[in-house]
Amino acid sequence: MNHKSDTQFNPLPSRLWGFAPDRIVELVMSRPRDSVTLCCLAPLTNIALAMAREPRLAEHLHGIVLMGGARTEGGNITPAAEYNIHVDPEAAARIFESGVPITMIPLDCTHRALTTAARMARLRAIGTPLAEAFYHLLTFNKRFNARQWGTDGGPLHDPTVIAALLRPDLFSGRLAHVGVECHGTLTRGMTVIDWWSVTGRHPNALVLNRVDAEGYFDLVIERLSRFGIGSP
Repeated sequence: MNHKSDTQFNPLPSRLWGFAPDRIVELVMSRPRDSVTLCCLAPLTNIALAMAREPRLAEHLHGIVLMGGARTEGGNITPAAEYNIHVDPEAAARIFESGVPITMIPLDCTHRALTTAARMARLRAIGTPLAEAFYHLLTFNKRFNARQWGTDGGPLHDPTVIAALLRPDLFSGRLAHVGVECHGTLTRGMTVIDWWSVTGRHPNALVLNRVDAEGYFDLVIERLSRFGIGSP
């Protein structure tokens, strides 16, 4: 690559550079109050750090939709803890205690949305290079779950966050108090969900435990079909 091309190469817009918590603060606080919903697909470290840096952030947000935790499904990284919460339970605890309206999508919900052979066939039938790539990626990625659990495919976790925003009617659950265990020798990272309101604590999250899996995959496949006009 010549010098001119080198200097022109810009992998990311400059507005996206910087320390993630600082960028979150800047991008949220520069917009009108109650106009931003954070969509979280990973450990919550950056969000918690952003709240520590800007105490007004929590009250400025419209809400947070996060994928993580579990109620009755157990954990997928320890017997008690789901990965995203287990990585940084202190951050997760801060988020749940922040007062931000939270929609929580735990394993109880995502485990109902399986990449069955029939659904993958529908995806592949779109006929675009993108759909073909997703078909192979998901088939390979979910092979482990299918072998481990003896199921037809594995759960398609991540898109549930955006799906819950676009089509909340596809999901159901209830308001409940969610606590995060930060100290337990065997239960660190566990989300303790007061599903039956036995503690008297005020609910701090809408916990989704069911999804219309067919409707969910209809949405995913429809959105993917918008990209590309056919196989090469």
